[in-house]
Amino acid sequence: MLEHMHTDTERCLRAVRSKDARFDGWFFTAVLTTRVYCRPSCPVVPPKDRNMTFYPSAAACQQAGFRACKRCRPDSSPGSPEWNHRADLVARAMRLIADGVVDREGVPGLAARLGYSARQVERQLLAELGAGPLALARAQRAQTARLLIETTALPMADIAFAAGFSSIRTFNDTVREVFALAPKELRARAPKRAADGAAAASGASGVISLRLPFRAPLNPDNLFGHLIATGVPGVEEWRDGAYRRTLSLPYGHGIVALTPRPDHIGCRLSLTDPRDLTIAISRCRRLLDLDADPAAIDDQLRADPLLAPLVDKAPGRRVPRTVDEAEFAVRAVLGQQVSTAAARTHAARLVTAHGEPVDDPEGGLTHLFPGPERLASLDPESLALPRSRRTTLTTLVRHLADGDLALGSAGGWDEARARLTELPGFGPWTVEVIAMRALGDPDAFLPSDLGIRRSARELGLPHTPAALTARAAAWRPWRAYAVQYLWAVDDHPINFIPARDAQVRT
Repeated sequence: MLEHMHTDTERCLRAVRSKDARFDGWFFTAVLTTRVYCRPSCPVVPPKDRNMTFYPSAAACQQAGFRACKRCRPDSSPGSPEWNHRADLVARAMRLIADGVVDREGVPGLAARLGYSARQVERQLLAELGAGPLALARAQRAQTARLLIETTALPMADIAFAAGFSSIRTFNDTVREVFALAPKELRARAPKRAADGAAAASGASGVISLRLPFRAPLNPDNLFGHLIATGVPGVEEWRDGAYRRTLSLPYGHGIVALTPRPDHIGCRLSLTDPRDLTIAISRCRRLLDLDADPAAIDDQLRADPLLAPLVDKAPGRRVPRTVDEAEFAVRAVLGQQVSTAAARTHAARLVTAHGEPVDDPEGGLTHLFPGPERLASLDPESLALPRSRRTTLTTLVRHLADGDLALGSAGGWDEARARLTELPGFGPWTVEVIAMRALGDPDAFLPSDLGIRRSARELGLPHTPAALTARAAAWRPWRAYAVQYLWAVDDHPINFIPARDAQVRT
């Protein structure tokens, strides 16, 4: 683990000297002589050791008076993988800040969601990240502003409010302070490819095109293949080489198109309200597991001689997650003990009957997936499901709508598991698949899954749930990623991206 890596000076120095991109986002290098902070892989000649100090976050660098490097653009590096494999207070706070909670609800709202006092949240974030929630949210606003300035043709006033700033003046002052350039100067210096993207984006009202970075390697096959093969008609589709879906957001709805590229994920967002940009980006990154650390994960899984060939053949597998935890929990229940095609059919009926219609001039998306509040009033007799599964679904929806069951970023994984297990019809498979794909637990494991058991038998691994769980102890805390490699053994559509010109709308 690389926890608190910024305190290990020698290790940080080695990463900077070797310009190792694997450590981008883990820590930031602040140069005392120039007052600039960089990512570890900055292409410039490293300064002398005595002129470097290290911080755990961009916000901490900014609070200490350093500005972002114009060469390596540290604010655009992938997020820290630290928040992916932890469910403590700091990790949950960081996920909520990434979702824009501080911008919408302030620090009191953040603290209330976490179940702690504002003072406790402030103290723990300062201790670990060198910055409090306001400074961390400010750094994120600056990053979002830079992204919009450089990759869109939006007017500066629109960018200010889309990035979460309360006024144009605050926007201008923050951009100057963080980047040592005025917003118009940042746009003038933007790389040509970004300027081209801005011209394209300006052609459609409310459409923003941007690039989502990730740590290499990233294998898109199972990631996009899974999302496409299990896609709900009307909510998701594969069109022109992009996975597209509708998004329910705080200020309205959106449609996103995500396209796998060799060095980034192309992201095209159509939003009814630009204030939803931050949370839309956060949810897309979470959906595609883009802040994972594939080097650490794959190195551990390679230690098992039976997994090593799978990892070496296609390294960098990610866990396909979700943009909405409640949505996935409902879909997991609909998918109990039925085929992928049947699960899609059940979900499509639910969407047609209860989803909010949307307009999609660029494709075939028709609805938002209905939230718990809309589903709370559904008639169980209208569901083409066994009676026991109707009870499971309606009970789940009621608890989600009442707020008795929290599956979002604010909750803990173990607590959510315990609450799910109490519900009728929730066995180990359903609880663990929700933990893996909705809660984001990297150690969730599915030893009873038929596909996993088939793959285990083919590889010579133990294939009974108890024996496989015992063998998988060596894979912790990355068992959810081992699941992706085991699933890939099977010849199933979830493991393959369709041809670019295929129109998969199921």
